[in-house]
Amino acid sequence: MTAKGTFDTADWTPQPPYEEGDGVSLAHVTLGKTFHGDLTGTSTVSMIMALTPVADSRAYVAMERVVGTLAGRSGSFVLQHFAVGDRGEQSLRVSVVPDSGTGGLSGLMGEMDILIAPDGSHSYVFDYRL
Repeated sequence: MTAKGTFDTADWTPQPPYEEGDGVSLAHVTLGKTFHGDLTGTSTVSMIMALTPVADSRAYVAMERVVGTLAGRSGSFVLQHFAVGDRGEQSLRVSVVPDSGTGGLSGLMGEMDILIAPDGSHSYVFDYRL
């Protein structure tokens, strides 16, 4: 099944880099999201970023706990993010952590694509199965 919608981000809270050397910084960021559309709910994201001297070369990994409703079922689940920007070429994989679903979302599996429009708005396409 496929769920589609938008999400808003809030409370982007970068911490000072916890390690720096030769122009490369490692830093922790937290933020919140509110999902609209086929998935409704909120999430908390904990992200670790690697920033390089090349503006379009960076990466992040993150864990995101989502609490909400999907296909009429309420519960929570965890998403794992793996993203790389290689001199402007972007790759992103966002997957449901196996067996992280709770309540009505127990057994949830899937992959989420995150899309950013030119105006900066965010949307998602979530291919999943319950």
